[in-house]
Amino acid sequence: MRCSSLSSRRAAALAKAGCVGAACVAVAAVLLDLWVGTFRQPVTGTPLLMSAAVVAVVLVLLPRLSAAGVARAACGAGVVSLVCSLALHLRSDGEGGFGPAASSAYGAFEPVALLVVLLISARRVTPLGAALGVPLLTAAVVLRPLAIRVHEGSTTVALFLALLTSAALAAGLTARLVVAAREQRDERIRLDQRVDFARDLHDFVAHHVTGIVVQAQGARAVAAKNPELVEPALELIERTGAEALESMRRMVGALREEGRDGEAVGGGIPLPVNSGLEGVRSLVDGFAHSGARIRLVERGPLDDIPAEVASSIHRVVMEALTNVARHSHGCGTVEVLLTAAPGGAVDVEIRDDGDGRRALGTGNGRSGSGYGLRGLRERVSLAGGTFRAGPGRGSGSGVDEGGWTVSASFPGATAVLHGDGGDGRAAGIRAGMGGIG
Repeated sequence: MRCSSLSSRRAAALAKAGCVGAACVAVAAVLLDLWVGTFRQPVTGTPLLMSAAVVAVVLVLLPRLSAAGVARAACGAGVVSLVCSLALHLRSDGEGGFGPAASSAYGAFEPVALLVVLLISARRVTPLGAALGVPLLTAAVVLRPLAIRVHEGSTTVALFLALLTSAALAAGLTARLVVAAREQRDERIRLDQRVDFARDLHDFVAHHVTGIVVQAQGARAVAAKNPELVEPALELIERTGAEALESMRRMVGALREEGRDGEAVGGGIPLPVNSGLEGVRSLVDGFAHSGARIRLVERGPLDDIPAEVASSIHRVVMEALTNVARHSHGCGTVEVLLTAAPGGAVDVEIRDDGDGRRALGTGNGRSGSGYGLRGLRERVSLAGGTFRAGPGRGSGSGVDEGGWTVSASFPGATAVLHGDGGDGRAAGIRAGMGGIG
């Protein structure tokens, strides 16, 4: 939500600049009226001064008022200005003027202040308030030059004020639409983040809980014949549970911060500890205790992978290993391949030699809700990659025919490749044997 925070600060700065500009224009209009002597006229000065004073008070109070208060203040300012115009009209002589005083019978400050009130009203008030206040303000601004008498000069001024009224109304409505669009975008981003949080929490909890269940089952199986293996299994269960709790605390804490401050800590979704390639190596090391032989093969330079792609690779490996522990019957070997291909693509493939078809009983795949694989497909797609999961040994040769393969490819993930020249030699191999069983 860092971009949202920057846009909010920019909008606030623009709003302050607009307020300063409007204040400068209003002050200039007041000085012009004082210089011309608008408020010193013997007949027109008193109503003009009273109307201008009311509008000035409304203008000063507007930033502190609620939407309903702004609507009431706008209606009040419009009514007072129209009453003043009516008073000027009734006090005019028989020919519709005040003689020499007619030229200064309307000042500059009041129309300017009313235009500012109109702009703020269009920006802030409810539709009902706008329906009441906007017509009153428009009439007050446009009809003031015509209150004394209708002639070519006053008509020209009235048309000019009508143009300014339309511009102020358009500016207020535009600002209203921009703010509404920004709020909708921020809300959509917050909802997307919460979905990502929920998906991340599901991935980590499912992985750790599956490990706990497998270790508990293994401990129970060996408790009678090899009681000395129970203690290491219990220690591993304790460590796995602590890691799951830590992941949940971090994500729930981030959700609380996001709800309190309106933006996520760190400007985005907090990635769990070791969520990149180091996390993949930790997953492989931890899975070695489940009873299956697992091997990690790294091919090509993998140091230039962006953090988002590395996090997606970590989630693919985590979900695949979780599914192996849950659903793969008779699995003896698991292989994890990370390949930095020529052209910048990065591929990850996890395959096992278990009987995936027997797990479901229908020959179509493994049992389970499928939510994890659907979430992985969405995550990989958002990172610009392609995802596949299904029976078969995949593209490598380290696992026998059958089994299950999960793979993801991220084209152009690294900008520059260097190191092994694409000859396919392993940059590193990690292997482990099961500790329980």
